[in-house]
Amino acid sequence: MQRHHRTPTGTARQQSRTRLAVALVSTALLLAACSSGAGGGTTTVGATPDATADRAGAPEPVVPSTWPLTGVASDELVNRPALAVKIENSREARPQTGLEAADVVWEEVVEGGVTRYIAVYHSQQPEVVGPIRSVRPMDAHIIAPLVGLMVFSGGQPPFVDAVTASGLQVVSNDRGDAGFARSSDRRAPHNVYGTLAEFTAQADAEHLNSPAEQFAFASDAESASTAAGTPAANLSVRMSGYSSPSWAWDEASGRYLRSEGTTPAVSVTGEQLGATSVVVLSVDIFNTEFVDPAGTPVPETQVIGTGEALVVSGGKSVPATWSKESSSAPTTLTGADGQPVRLAPGNTWVELVPSDGGSFSVS
Repeated sequence: MQRHHRTPTGTARQQSRTRLAVALVSTALLLAACSSGAGGGTTTVGATPDATADRAGAPEPVVPSTWPLTGVASDELVNRPALAVKIENSREARPQTGLEAADVVWEEVVEGGVTRYIAVYHSQQPEVVGPIRSVRPMDAHIIAPLVGLMVFSGGQPPFVDAVTASGLQVVSNDRGDAGFARSSDRRAPHNVYGTLAEFTAQADAEHLNSPAEQFAFASDAESASTAAGTPAANLSVRMSGYSSPSWAWDEASGRYLRSEGTTPAVSVTGEQLGATSVVVLSVDIFNTEFVDPAGTPVPETQVIGTGEALVVSGGKSVPATWSKESSSAPTTLTGADGQPVRLAPGNTWVELVPSDGGSFSVS
């Protein structure tokens, strides 16, 4: 589903690509080293009160103390939009750049059983991320509640239109938006990278603010819903015949570490990818009327509705039910007791596992 990319023109666009090219040199060196060796809140700014108004009755502004997408407390909160970036996960795309800094990562099945990520950045903004690939039909529904920016390279017109219709702002390589460049160390189409600062700078007036909380968070790991769960040292997931990721609890780091099959999944830096919480959603997948350039039907994940879920964190797991009422509503997690599942503060990976052909288990 890749499309030919138009090269932006003009001095500003050239300067943008020059800056990104410099950053990509460092990425290329890290890639070579790897191959040879192997949260929240926003700061609320209130309007200036009228000097003649009665200030005695004015409420104090409420300043959240945590990042909305991680629940992590910070004294350096900033108000900025969330950036959702489509990141490739084929074998040719690994290791990726910047995934370790994402607040939330959604993994979805696309054509041929390959998976792709929607990596959401807010509390952290690494300089470069990628490889960036094309948009899919379910992407708009997954991230519409962020009311932020959707960054991608390629995509069929109806999928692109759906992103715009959902209220998200499109940042697209195909239309020449700033921040994209190709790296010379990989072959197309696996070599499009981007700079988050330049993507953020393009936010329009309707997409400047931080997102609302997407999941419910506990104040700390000890009070998270999983604290009273069943021991779960390992989580095994089958997304498709192509993709079977696994997660292993690492006591030292307090995270689950990801592997692709039995091979550790690492960033271009060599750091193994990990998550404070891994949320598994059992979802229905159906083939749309659209096909990719090879004639393979484009699948769509049904993310509006309800279904079985599992949450692992802190070396334990709890069963849950996921539900999402509409495209603009966040996905909610409810425990067997009918209460909201509260995640431990930190980053979250969401596995959208097909109900037909997919599976997951803990041990």
